Amino acid sequence: MGRTRTGGVIVAVAGLALATGAMAPFRDQLSLPAVVLLFLVPVLASAASGGLWPALGAALAAELLVNWFFVPPYRTLAVQSGDNLVTLVVYLLVAVAAGLAVDATAARSAEAARLGETDRLRSALLGAVGHDLRTPLSGIKAAVSSLRQPDVTFGDADRAELLATVEESADRLAAVIDNLLAVSRLQAGALAADVRPTAVDGVVAQVVLDGGGTVTVDVPDDLPPALADAGLLERVLANLLANAEAAGGPVTVRGAAAGGLVTLAVEDHGPGIAPGRLDAAFAPFQRLDDHTGGGLGLGLAIARGFTEAQGGTLTATPTEGGGLTMTISLRAATDG
Repeated sequence: MGRTRTGGVIVAVAGLALATGAMAPFRDQLSLPAVVLLFLVPVLASAASGGLWPALGAALAAELLVNWFFVPPYRTLAVQSGDNLVTLVVYLLVAVAAGLAVDATAARSAEAARLGETDRLRSALLGAVGHDLRTPLSGIKAAVSSLRQPDVTFGDADRAELLATVEESADRLAAVIDNLLAVSRLQAGALAADVRPTAVDGVVAQVVLDGGGTVTVDVPDDLPPALADAGLLERVLANLLANAEAAGGPVTVRGAAAGGLVTLAVEDHGPGIAPGRLDAAFAPFQRLDDHTGGGLGLGLAIARGFTEAQGGTLTATPTEGGGLTMTISLRAATDG
């Protein structure tokens, strides 16, 4: 979980309140050094969870609480004993230094985790690209080399089959490159969506027609228009339908409108995904969860990124009776 300043403030407030409530009834039995040491705990916790500034605020608040509740005369900020004054000053300095140290350690840990994730993605990308670029290129090279053999005469059927191999491999190569470019645009924040009122039934009909598969469409033609980028929405639906068809079993697209949202649900009846792994299925390079199989495992990552670029959401839920349902939720367009 990432560190946030708000989280650090919450931890500081809760920790200081708990420490004060727990020790105040026993202040006559506790020495001041013991009290200030215990008050270091929420300071360090706030530094770990929220960074430097929440920790500094916690240190100053702890200083005031200790003085108010645990240093005679109680419920004042006056300090009568020189020893107590020294203890409070040293405590504040130690708390600040400890907060700085914990903040620096947490920052290094977060950076190490980020670099580790980057290395993991880079390794996954290199491994995936090595396979998914090499395979169609090998098919193209083999087919073209065969066609160029001067001492071999191919019949019309054989020549057509080799040319079909070239075309299919080129399509696969183009799909890999398109997906890589799409992920690059998403990660760079360079994806611009042209969001406008869009008739989703027309988009669904076009995608199903272009796909050529057998898909049951249950999208009412009287749905309100959704705020969407028609081109991006087509790409999302195409990825989801390809994934659903590869999973096996009947595929259905259902449309509905409620609560200011227009939803499109793509249902399949394949093996599905374990409930605990539904969110992980949207991570890049998840071949096991992305049923498109031979691809880079970017289909669902791209689909979610493109949906969010339109101001919508893409969620995964189990299909009743087995399988996976991917639901696109977009804001309904309103008049005015």
